[in-house]
Amino acid sequence: MPTYVVRSRNASGKRTSQKVNASSPREARTSVQRQGLQVLDVSENQGFSLNVDLADLNLNLPSSIKVKDKAIFSRQFAALVNAGVAMVRGLGVMADQCTNKTFKKILLEINADVQQGMSLSEAMRSHPQAFDNLYVAMVQAGETGGVLDEVLNRLSKLLEDQTRLNNQIKSALAYPVVVSLIAVTIFFGMVIFLIPVFDGIFKQLGGQLPAFTQALVNLSEFLRTPQYGITFLIFVIGLVFGFRKYYQTRTGRETIDRISLKLPLFGDLIQKTAVARFCRTFGSLSRSGVPILMALEIVRDTAGNQIISNAIDEARREVTGGGMLSLALQKEKVFPVLATQMINVGEETGEIDKMLMKVADFYEDEVEQAVKAMTSIMEPIMIVVLGGMVGSILVAMYLPMFQVFELVK
Repeated sequence: MPTYVVRSRNASGKRTSQKVNASSPREARTSVQRQGLQVLDVSENQGFSLNVDLADLNLNLPSSIKVKDKAIFSRQFAALVNAGVAMVRGLGVMADQCTNKTFKKILLEINADVQQGMSLSEAMRSHPQAFDNLYVAMVQAGETGGVLDEVLNRLSKLLEDQTRLNNQIKSALAYPVVVSLIAVTIFFGMVIFLIPVFDGIFKQLGGQLPAFTQALVNLSEFLRTPQYGITFLIFVIGLVFGFRKYYQTRTGRETIDRISLKLPLFGDLIQKTAVARFCRTFGSLSRSGVPILMALEIVRDTAGNQIISNAIDEARREVTGGGMLSLALQKEKVFPVLATQMINVGEETGEIDKMLMKVADFYEDEVEQAVKAMTSIMEPIMIVVLGGMVGSILVAMYLPMFQVFELVK
């Protein structure tokens, strides 16, 4: 009987790997699933090998499967399903034309599982690196309701909307981040390489340097001293690493996300983005027939902000007890009043999915306008900051010369 290596994940998310004796990969998968584990991959044991899964190392490596790949797959596969092409054949066609090697391998594995009798959603659930809970839940609802092609089209539209929204946020953050990096690089470059040249001139002139100039000279000497420079570099790296570790804790994430919602300019943008994402995702799930409690649980995990996730979780508890979603969201005071009122109207009219889509459209437009306004505001601010950093060094270098000129007079 052949031996298979089965990689799985338990309820807490910890990955494990075990060898299973079975007559087929499907039997090995079933054996591990009976242990309450989520199977990620099944491969035949080839004897001794350095078979290391990078995912098991918990390096948080970025997935090579882009959102665009999944959006294209969803739209094209929906067309095949709508045309009456058998699912196995459709998956085979999609795998053959897929240019992403990782995604192609996953599609082939899903196709093999479907051929062995698995449902499409169950097969996709075994590959969380490509298909998350949102995608699997909507596919499962589409299979149950016999409208898989419609659900896949909605998924494609949802993924495209999410990509557009994310690109808008990236474009808003790109300018200040790039200019800040340039400003910091120029500042430290001038301090390390330019200040020492003028320091030699200052020493020849004699006299006491102005306090501001002396501070920059001391900073230059500190950074140019190997042990101090390395210490400063280690301190910066440690600060970044510590911030990341702190953000990975629940308390740290809640604290930082709460502060981010109150930031000038960015706080309003973050809130509108989260509301747009919540309404778009929740509306798509509701329209696809996913139960409201399951939909809220999925949306909670995709909110992108822990404070908003907590508000959604509290709203889910209220709905479980028979309360209205809009009132529960309004009680948390995280969502804008306009959004909760429109959701309330949707609940009263029985068309909450349509109302959620309208709210999503409204706030996506608001995000686009906010990005344009923030970009126009940030440009002069960053120019002033960049000019101020460079100008401060120039002033520090010329202050001693002004003193010399005064003495000459």
